[in-house]
Amino acid sequence: MVQYSSFRVDTAFAALSDPTRRGVLEQLGRADASITDLAGKFHMTLTGMKKHVGVLQEAGFVTTQKVGRVRTCKLGPRGLEEEAAWISRYRQLWAARFDALDTVIEELKRKEKSDGRRKTRRA
Repeated sequence: MVQYSSFRVDTAFAALSDPTRRGVLEQLGRADASITDLAGKFHMTLTGMKKHVGVLQEAGFVTTQKVGRVRTCKLGPRGLEEEAAWISRYRQLWAARFDALDTVIEELKRKEKSDGRRKTRRA
């Protein structure tokens, strides 16, 4: 079984749980941007955007560089391999459970049909 760094996965999912942070990642996927530019695009204060960028930076999704008075953000080196593996594990688990449920439903349908035929013959 694959072992996951729970802190790392938790941090990533926490960072990705916010729609603004996901939007920031989409924006940075198109081009690097300053915190001021990001704050303007998302209609929020500089302080609010700094907090969002800090969460993304802690998770490794964003890096920042300060040149003079401008802090520029760009996508960080971290990928989502561990998170994708975690999701895949649960996808397999749920697929197996739904397959088992489909089998039960099919058996119930067959039983219902055969019970219906027996009632028709008796009548």
